[in-house]
Amino acid sequence: MHTILFQQQLITPSKIICVGRNYVAHIEELGNEVPEEMVVFLKPNSALGDTLYAVRGEPLHYEGEIAFLVQDGRLAGVGFGLDLTKRGLQARLKAKGLPWERAKAFDGAALVSEFVPLAGPVEELGLELRVDGAVRQAAGVALMMYPPTTILANLAGFMGLEDGDIIMTGTPAGVGEIGTGQCFEGRITRAGQTLVSASWVARQE
Repeated sequence: MHTILFQQQLITPSKIICVGRNYVAHIEELGNEVPEEMVVFLKPNSALGDTLYAVRGEPLHYEGEIAFLVQDGRLAGVGFGLDLTKRGLQARLKAKGLPWERAKAFDGAALVSEFVPLAGPVEELGLELRVDGAVRQAAGVALMMYPPTTILANLAGFMGLEDGDIIMTGTPAGVGEIGTGQCFEGRITRAGQTLVSASWVARQE
């Protein structure tokens, strides 16, 4: 079982709960429809990884996200997450009306920073992702269709949330294909100040 770091302790998430299509600009860049309800999908614990690959059977695409750690039914920690996608496979599955797991829940499909305690207004949180030093994604809670507190309430209405579970809140515009050797630097901010960050260099499979 894979673990994450929170307040100098290793925690084992039972699952990663992902919200899709939560930023209008990202919906538009992929040519999707704005959903009538919150889009939710899961990644298992085995999807957590510590190595960023450019290819896993086919080219992978990156999606930077604000991630939260659940404890006692509340959002207790925040970190940066990379949701990795086999975009070509996802498109083929969607065209057939089939589930996305093969494209979203494979081993190593979720990379996260350490998590830090969540303090202060959640509405002030933002994310930034740089690839080889250039900003590729930058957005925040203010641009979400479903803010974190709404996400938490929605999920709790139909799913048991266990201590250590991770909620990934969707990605803003700027997603793209990963190139071998590229350096990815992600950070979570509040009022321009970095709360937590992580970096990865993309490797060959």
